[in-house]
Amino acid sequence: MVDDFFEDVRECAKVAVDKTKLSEALKYSINQEEKLRVYLEDGRIEISNNRAENAIRPFCVGRRNWLFTNTVQGAQTSAALYSLIETAKLNNLNPYEYFNYLLSSLTEIDINDEEALDNYMPWSKELPDNTYLTKKS
Repeated sequence: MVDDFFEDVRECAKVAVDKTKLSEALKYSINQEEKLRVYLEDGRIEISNNRAENAIRPFCVGRRNWLFTNTVQGAQTSAALYSLIETAKLNNLNPYEYFNYLLSSLTEIDINDEEALDNYMPWSKELPDNTYLTKKS
């Protein structure tokens, strides 16, 4: 069936008027035959890469914001914050509520006490319910 498709594409390309959208699409199909065959022959492959693009979009948007970071310290701080935000998201936290909680609570503890800090990490089970995107299970 896939062989029939590419045979038809080659036949149509012979008679298609040059420099038309149809002609361009047929030439593209012929030039990309190897890759298209993989897609057409394996039903597990998705036609769209939207999920992958959506996963990297925040980083790409952030990259534009970091373009004018003036110091190494500023870049390191931005990277640390970005990492903390993404880790919060992965742990089902609302980043805004989580940071609000951190900024209001960390002033009350010794930040050199690693055991105390463990309770404020994104994966901690001690975080208040309002910091979660959905109810904790």
